[in-house]
Amino acid sequence: MNSNFREKTLQNIRRLIWLYLWLLIFEGALRKWVVPSLSNPLLIVRDPVVILIYALSIRARVFPRNGWTAAIALIGLISLAVSFIPLWPYLPPTRILLVGGFGFRSNFLHLPLIFVMASVLRREDVRKIGWWALALMPAMALLMAGQFRSAPDAFLNRTAGGEGEMMTSALGKVRTAGTFSFVTGVIAYFALATGFLIWGALKRDVYRSWLLYAAGCAMAIGIAVSGSRSVVAACAVVAASLLVVLVLRPSALNRFGQTVLVAVVLGFIVMQTPIFKEGANVLTTRFNEVAEATEKSVGAGLVERFFGEFAESFRALTHAPILGYGLGIGTNAGAKFLTGRQMFLLSESEWARLYLESGPILGLAFIIWRIALVVWAGLLCLKALKLSNVLPLLLFSGTFLLMISGQFGQPTVLGFAVVGFGLALAALKEGDGDVTASPEPAHLRAPVPRPLPRRSEYARRLHENGASPTHDNGSADR
Repeated sequence: MNSNFREKTLQNIRRLIWLYLWLLIFEGALRKWVVPSLSNPLLIVRDPVVILIYALSIRARVFPRNGWTAAIALIGLISLAVSFIPLWPYLPPTRILLVGGFGFRSNFLHLPLIFVMASVLRREDVRKIGWWALALMPAMALLMAGQFRSAPDAFLNRTAGGEGEMMTSALGKVRTAGTFSFVTGVIAYFALATGFLIWGALKRDVYRSWLLYAAGCAMAIGIAVSGSRSVVAACAVVAASLLVVLVLRPSALNRFGQTVLVAVVLGFIVMQTPIFKEGANVLTTRFNEVAEATEKSVGAGLVERFFGEFAESFRALTHAPILGYGLGIGTNAGAKFLTGRQMFLLSESEWARLYLESGPILGLAFIIWRIALVVWAGLLCLKALKLSNVLPLLLFSGTFLLMISGQFGQPTVLGFAVVGFGLALAALKEGDGDVTASPEPAHLRAPVPRPLPRRSEYARRLHENGASPTHDNGSADR
């Protein structure tokens, strides 16, 4: 393939990845406010973009041909084919294909994009994506503040389709969703932006100080008015990854002290604003109400909530039919195809849904694939950290929980899981160290030529005399 043509194709793939990102952030706004009548078709608005990316990737020979994509293709195609068996007596083939097709796109279609992003995106592309993630934070926080101050039935708090109201948090306030269809989008977006914010603080020449300060203040206000415990937890997990940095690469935090001091000062100023105080009060009330209802502390409640889903998943594993009930019927969209209403027909837990949809064998195989991907990517990020590349770990920490047990039936969750992992793997590419230059691993270094041992004076004269002898007569001069 001509090199110029290939480079143009790669550039087009990068443009489509950018389009995928913009749709991920703003498709909720389209579904809620711009064209609510097209809410259902907009659920899959990114699918044509993904398919076009794959087509161009195959053309440019960068489509991933590895064990990961081969395994996911095998699991996905078998799951789709098997879905016809339990549903055949009850539904026409076209309806089975419609529901199963949506289940296939929810579980499998977008996952190869992770490896395409890792192959195509350059480190500068990752930096630019982070810049926009931070630059959009003030506008997102402003919108969330407006939603927080508005009534639950206000225009700003419409749900997808233009009908219904957002879920409430406490004291009559909603769980703000920003431009997303639901608060899960805010959770994933804030976690990803937190990774870029910390990276910018560690490496001061990546982003301008005004951008970091503006994004940091906006993020604090956004967390306060979100009304969601999960937003707090997601950002805390990313911040906690600094402990891993401290253990494996403490030199990476040398420049962090000044930033922390500035953050404390700005945080104190933000905490004095009325909107932050009101939001913090609602969030605190939300934590306390849940703690009182469950008769557990805030921390214990979060832990129980996390592991409770796995307990439900284990029960589903032991009770699921061997072939499952059919791919896709556990998603909200699949339920709407079948019943005309959005609901969880099987389970709200992701693992339980997979077991009940595809059966214990195929469901468990897909879960093992997701866990194995997390372990593999996590090890790569730790290796990069030892070479002073902090960004992959920060991005990984913001999305690994989505990959393990995130609800892929929710398009926004699926999108951020794919984008987060794709960016983390793309950030592994060689470039300037995030904080300080790191020596190359010994087994990758080119051998350094060693100087020959010095000769003695006698040997030097002997070799010099023998190297160019002078002939006054003889065959050499004839």
